[in-house]
Amino acid sequence: MRLGLEGRRALVTGATKGIGFAVAQELLREGVDVTICARTPAEVDAAAERLAADGDGRVHARACDVTDAEQVRALVAAAVAAHGGLDIVVNNAGGATAGSFEELSNEAWQRDIEIKLFAQLNVVREALPHLKKSVAPRVVNIGAVYARNPDASFFASSVTRAACHNLTKVLAQEYGPAGILVNAVNVGLIATPQWDSLWQRKAPDQPREEFLDQLAAREIPLGRFGDVAEVSAVVAFLASDRASYITGTAIDVAGGLGRSA
Repeated sequence: MRLGLEGRRALVTGATKGIGFAVAQELLREGVDVTICARTPAEVDAAAERLAADGDGRVHARACDVTDAEQVRALVAAAVAAHGGLDIVVNNAGGATAGSFEELSNEAWQRDIEIKLFAQLNVVREALPHLKKSVAPRVVNIGAVYARNPDASFFASSVTRAACHNLTKVLAQEYGPAGILVNAVNVGLIATPQWDSLWQRKAPDQPREEFLDQLAAREIPLGRFGDVAEVSAVVAFLASDRASYITGTAIDVAGGLGRSA
């Protein structure tokens, strides 16, 4: 499906693999010029090479630690210089931090807050002047269903994602009058490499696929992990004019996981 995104300019963080890579790929196939970033230069370059071979848009790549405000300033400036402006920001950097309250150190809390909440704050702050010049400005924050349905085994993620959820809400309120639409996509159990670490932590003696299948059967009404393409399709929709009256909303892409009362 063509969503009318041709010629728009996007920045996608955490885009070398998993959901971020799929979002960049989806936008490129819609004709968007995309800047991608992640912390490791070699991974960023390799992802850009793969993306350049698949899509109508242009790819710009830059290594960046989005928890570092100075690096983010340089990233946004480079993205604008490469493509002539900025219309779409997708905040994807982050990951699920497993652990109960007693297992988490202050250092673990700090890392979780920085990579989730402050990463989004840094990117949006630097992108705002450019989004205000766009004819169709969009911010899409990738979050988690734990934001509204906490899970004690992901204690830090549950707390930090709730803060990110409210960040999306208040950004939508403050910048709605400027025409900037801010929404979130809250994911559940999506098949990405990050689940390898949970498997190694929880059941290293059990076959990986068996562990993940049992987890899905126990936790997800649809009985399976989601695919990254199922997330990226929703992100592309929210970035398009077809979502022109949607802001301050969080859409769960989670197969029914974390159903609110």
